[in-house]
Amino acid sequence: MLKRLVMTGLLALAALLASPSWAEEVIVTASVDVVQAAVPAVTINKGDNTWMLLSAALVILMSIPGLALFYGGLVRSKNMLSVLMQVFTLFSLICVLWVIYGYSLAFTEGNSLYGSFSKVLLKGVTPDSIAATFSKGVGISEFIYVVFQGAFAAITCGLIVGAFAERIKFAAVLLFSVIWFTFAYIPLAHMVWYWAGPDAYTTADAAAAATATAGYLFQHGALLTGVFASPDLGGTGVWDYVTNQVAEGYSILTQVKIQAIGVGVTILWSGVISVVAFKLVDLMVGLRVKEDAEREGLDVTTHGEKAYSL
Repeated sequence: MLKRLVMTGLLALAALLASPSWAEEVIVTASVDVVQAAVPAVTINKGDNTWMLLSAALVILMSIPGLALFYGGLVRSKNMLSVLMQVFTLFSLICVLWVIYGYSLAFTEGNSLYGSFSKVLLKGVTPDSIAATFSKGVGISEFIYVVFQGAFAAITCGLIVGAFAERIKFAAVLLFSVIWFTFAYIPLAHMVWYWAGPDAYTTADAAAAATATAGYLFQHGALLTGVFASPDLGGTGVWDYVTNQVAEGYSILTQVKIQAIGVGVTILWSGVISVVAFKLVDLMVGLRVKEDAEREGLDVTTHGEKAYSL
């Protein structure tokens, strides 16, 4: 009889604690506590900023003069200056476009392909702005992040110069790069590199998942855990994980498959955009220089100078 009374009392207590109003209060309070404890305040470390600045500087040096001199050394001497001008001008042009609209479309919340225009001309980016990283609670200066990602955007467009060196009109290079940057690079950068940062892990849904909906009711429900606990509810450790998997186990092949799909999408997307961009440029200004100009060299026919006076 005593045992039955005790069990009845415990069940009544459990029912009381599980009432909607009480449970909601517990969940909300506990959720806030968990979020505050689990996600530290985002801080900026001078060492992190310094390393990112150094990394951005290295990428810039890879482009100008690195990439320009590399491509220039691969072409004939009569086109050396042409290649240098293409790489330097492209790098400068993409940096300007990156500040105007590139960063905003790539690194703000929007849809699957583009962000928004909320940061056009770096609107809202101040010396105090913090850019999120893949590490919770760790951030860097957003200005530095803009420079770092902008350097990558510029060198990516500069790499294309090697595909049409010695043959293409200078105006066609610029026009093609603007189209390709806008419709190929920015969507891929948004899909690959943009994420909402640490705040994405502290939404109401995430907080609720970490509380009662995840099977943990904090201190009140914890009092009854020992009474109702049973190995049948959660299985018996490793044996249960192996025999009763509820999700796919870790698989190298699965990961490689996902990466292969990503690479395939990138190749297909950039390839299609490149073909369309070339066709548009050809219709607007023409792609290839005249045969006589190509024979004489683009240094003289396009820029009126020679790289070498030997």
